[in-house]
Amino acid sequence: MVAPAGYLLDLDGTVYLGERLIPGADRAIAELRSRGRRVVFLSNKPLQSRADYAEKLTRLGIPATEDEVINSSYVLARYLSQRAPGATIYAIGEAPLLAELRNAGFTISEDPEKIEYVIAAFDRTFDYHKLNVGFQALRRGAHFIATNPDRTCPVEDGEIPDAAGVIAALEATSGRKVEKIVGKPSHHTVEVALERLGLPADSCAMVGDRLETDIVMGKSAGLTAILTLTGVTAREAVSEASVKPDYVIASIAELPGLDADLDG
Repeated sequence: MVAPAGYLLDLDGTVYLGERLIPGADRAIAELRSRGRRVVFLSNKPLQSRADYAEKLTRLGIPATEDEVINSSYVLARYLSQRAPGATIYAIGEAPLLAELRNAGFTISEDPEKIEYVIAAFDRTFDYHKLNVGFQALRRGAHFIATNPDRTCPVEDGEIPDAAGVIAALEATSGRKVEKIVGKPSHHTVEVALERLGLPADSCAMVGDRLETDIVMGKSAGLTAILTLTGVTAREAVSEASVKPDYVIASIAELPGLDADLDG
C-alpha cells in the first residue's frame, strides 16, 4: 500500500482534548507536512468559527490557516446555500453557528410561521424556549436538518453531551425525524475536505477517535481509515464494531511511523 498523499485529521480527541494538545501531535503533523503530505482539520463541533479553530491550533503549536479547517457549521452553510439560498432558518446552536449562517445570507427567525429550516446543533445553551420554537416550526412543516450526530464530545476530563441530545428532543416531541445530517460521517463533509485537499479519496486517510463518525465516513468514502485511541473509543470496541478501521494507533504521535511504513 502507498502512503496517503493527504490526511483528514479530526480535532477533539485526536489532535487535542480541550486546551491540552495530545502529546506529540505537533511534531507528528510537522513531520507529515515535511514529507509533502497535505493536511486538513475536521471538526463536527459548531462551537467555534474556522478562524477560531485555526488560531487555537496555531496557539497549541500547529500552524494552521482558516482554509485548512472544515467544521460542520461551514459544511451546513454550503449545503443550504446550494439548495435553499436566502432561506429563513431557526438554528438551535451557539453564536458561531448563527454567524456562519448569517454570513452565508440566511435570515434567522423565531417565528414558526416563517421558519423554513430548523437546525439542530451542539448547543450548551439549549433550553425549553429553543425546543418549543423548533417544535412549533417542525409541526408547521419546516425542514429538519442537523450539523452532526455525535452523542458526546470528548473533553479533558471525560465527555459532555453533544448534538444528538438536541436532535432526540426535537424528534421525540415533534414526531419528526431529522432529514439530513451534514457533519461526519456524511459524504457532504468528506467532499468538502477532498475538494480542499485537491486529492482523490483513494489517496487520502481519515484519522479520528470515533468509530461511528470518523471511521464510518472514511470507509464509506474510500479513504484509509485510521483510529486513534486518545478520544472516545477504547481498543476493545474495535472488535465489536460493524465498520472497522484499517489501522489502529495509540495516538496521533504514531502517525508518521505508520506513514513511513506505508511508504516503504
